[in-house]
Amino acid sequence: MDLTGLSFWMFCSSTECKGEEKVTQPPGDVILTQGQTATLNCTFSTTYSDRALFWYKQEVNSYPKFILRRSRSSADNSPEFVKDRFDAELKDSSVPLMIQDLHVCDSAVYYCALRKKSEFPTV
Repeated sequence: MDLTGLSFWMFCSSTECKGEEKVTQPPGDVILTQGQTATLNCTFSTTYSDRALFWYKQEVNSYPKFILRRSRSSADNSPEFVKDRFDAELKDSSVPLMIQDLHVCDSAVYYCALRKKSEFPTV
């Protein structure tokens, strides 16, 4: 199936930005076709040494769904979002989400979020 206009919306997501804690996603759409690989960027700055970064997917008329969490000590994916297709590498100041072999159902709003790791329950 040829797909034109598969788009990804990206917005900054943070429950509260205090001081040096900040998450940024580039504005705008990412337009790709079925079967391609998408890389959605997310940069952050924080004073937390034990930080955890999260990616969520929100489809139209639905709530955000947890995709994955990355920290220095763990790399967890929701069972619905297998690492073969949804993956992210935590770097010093970024955690880009890669979605391989795009499907029509991947079209959604994707959010990146930051949290102090010790404040979040284990997945």
